[in-house]
Amino acid sequence: MSDTITTEEIARHYSAMGDSVNLINEIIDSGADDQDSLDTIARNKEHLSLMVAKDFWTNEDFDKVNKAINA
Repeated sequence: MSDTITTEEIARHYSAMGDSVNLINEIIDSGADDQDSLDTIARNKEHLSLMVAKDFWTNEDFDKVNKAINA
């Protein structure tokens, strides 16, 4: 079994990160502050933090990701 990640897998991971960024921003923009929303934001920020730390990235832009993590 190989641990090599394909460009397609990198693209899927990056796309999933974009989904997390969008979800975080949507919840923040909606003004929702119920526990469920806050938990969703926390889970997605954790996901983004874990993914940014991966060593397979090439030249992806993480500006929006980092902004969402620090939101």
